[in-house]
Amino acid sequence: MKNKTEVLLQKIQSGTITVGIIGLGYVGLPLAIAFANRVHVIGFDTNDDTIHTLNSGHSHILDVSDAAIHERISSGMFTVTSDSHNMERCDVIIICVPTPLTANKIPDLSYVKDACVNVSSNLKKGQLVILESTTYPGTTEEIVVPILEKSGLSAGIDFGVAYSPERIDPGNKQYTVSDIPKVIGGLTPENTKAAVSLYNIIIEDTVSVIDTRTAEAVKMIENIYRNVNIALANELALIFEHMGVDAWQAIDAAATKPYGFMPFYPGPGIGGHCIPLDPYYLSYQAKRYGFIPRFIETSGEINTFMLMHVVNLIDEGLKKAGITMSDASICVFGLAYKKNIDDTRESPAIPIIEELLRRGAVLKLYDPHVPAIYADGQKINSEIDIATALNSSECAVFLTDHEEFKTPETFRDLESSSVQVIVDCRNIFPKVPSGKVYLGIGKPHRVE
Repeated sequence: MKNKTEVLLQKIQSGTITVGIIGLGYVGLPLAIAFANRVHVIGFDTNDDTIHTLNSGHSHILDVSDAAIHERISSGMFTVTSDSHNMERCDVIIICVPTPLTANKIPDLSYVKDACVNVSSNLKKGQLVILESTTYPGTTEEIVVPILEKSGLSAGIDFGVAYSPERIDPGNKQYTVSDIPKVIGGLTPENTKAAVSLYNIIIEDTVSVIDTRTAEAVKMIENIYRNVNIALANELALIFEHMGVDAWQAIDAAATKPYGFMPFYPGPGIGGHCIPLDPYYLSYQAKRYGFIPRFIETSGEINTFMLMHVVNLIDEGLKKAGITMSDASICVFGLAYKKNIDDTRESPAIPIIEELLRRGAVLKLYDPHVPAIYADGQKINSEIDIATALNSSECAVFLTDHEEFKTPETFRDLESSSVQVIVDCRNIFPKVPSGKVYLGIGKPHRVE
């Protein structure tokens, strides 16, 4: 008689498996569409607007097209629902819900816990439950398993458990879900084997690790590495501004070394669903083990300081032009946290906008990918185009380096506009528009 793992593996290999995905956002939706090419997928979400949008054949994120949604739903390969009872129909359930921070930068695992409660209420023998949400080492064993076992079933015996960190890079056309190697760690070797077989449906390159804690640690390492190196680039930029060194040219020149160096660049702060959060997840867990992660926390402080540094640059530029902040008309270009996407999660634009509003500035916003943003409790709409945004503005602040901002037309519009001050946070302009006060992160603007 075949055991539960063998039965699951047979269903995976025969393509008769049903995959449930909880959370249809930037991680869950691309994953669901990738699986729905090969097997039946049931997508779960608590947001009624998301459910309605998807069932209407439309996508709510840029990385997934309307055509892909319409095709998968029309073919019956993708079903979208908010009814958790449908989890009983699934052979595998993948949890892709948010893991934000509280106001005190403490991990908020409420979404994970709620998802696990729903799974537990519908759990059956032989299912495999996989957590993809970014979190600290130990979460799967300490949080997920105890909730699932409230079903009366035993993890690793009656049902399988694994952790596989998501590696979605919003807006990246080169590396999609199926192109990025998948790290997988199970509660038992059998659980790892089952999870690897599952992901091999859509991903050729899978990387097995010894357990769930190791897989959780992988995600922490990846993004803390980026956080630390961005912080280093930001600190160098702050130093070089005073020394008369262009940090961008210096980093580019350093990057010509063919070994031992990888370039990271400064910016107005960090955003997205990983880099601003992950260091604090590991920091929280490290302190529970009696270790103070000073290096990691210092990096977070440096990156957070860049928000205020941008505001200080704006204030300095306005003073050079004889304008006070409270009387200034400022246009902010770029609301997404990085170029060429519509994702505003943890975007540095939001706290910068809120600080400018507190100081009494009159703001206009423009982002070709983001129609509106919520800041300081209010919805602020994006202007219709660059020229309209520049009209009657005295200061232009570029927070995101969208391709639309790098065109000769933008440069000409800037030169002919009423703008007197330009603050460039992404090294967008190869030369300074004539007749303007120009300041930039990592630019030698303070040389006497």
